[in-house]
Amino acid sequence: MGLTGLVWAGFVLVHMLGNLLIFAGPDVYNHYSYVLVSNPFLILAELLLLITLLLHIYEGVMVTLRNRWARPTRYAQVPSGPKAPRFQSKWMIFHGSIILVFIITHLITFKYGATYEATVGGVQMRDLYRLVIEVFHNPAALAWYIIALIILGLHLSHGFYSSFASLGIYHPKFSPLLSKFGYVYAAAVAIGFIAPPVYVYFAL
Repeated sequence: MGLTGLVWAGFVLVHMLGNLLIFAGPDVYNHYSYVLVSNPFLILAELLLLITLLLHIYEGVMVTLRNRWARPTRYAQVPSGPKAPRFQSKWMIFHGSIILVFIITHLITFKYGATYEATVGGVQMRDLYRLVIEVFHNPAALAWYIIALIILGLHLSHGFYSSFASLGIYHPKFSPLLSKFGYVYAAAVAIGFIAPPVYVYFAL
């Protein structure tokens, strides 16, 4: 669970950085997309992401079920203070379910969505920039995207730290710093993803 979580944590960071290229204009954004889909190793990367996602889902479901089987009745008193579970940790399975729906709809909308053509530097390629503008001029699509990315941020804020903990990487001095970094990382990823569609909706 920790390893697959870290693979996806790295992927969403790289994907977010790529999305920020929309601020550079249509030619830069479309060329980035073209280079990405033209990479011969893309199919291997997609296969790795699919396998790790399925493993992550399986482990997440099994962890939830094992916890419930181990204690079918709730605690009479919920722990508080330092021993209290994080808000995010109690709802990870629900975060994950919503994120899975988002991934599927995101792929349908962009990877397998409408195809427009553009020419950049004499090379004909898909005009993904136009599709992004078309999609995020829809207030419902923008709202769903923002909600989903806030939920992703919550998921990452706990998942990033707990991935290292589940791998046995813990130290009383450094783990609290790692936990705080997880919050900063999650916030940066969520804001970085949300900024382009908000920019598209209000400025383009």
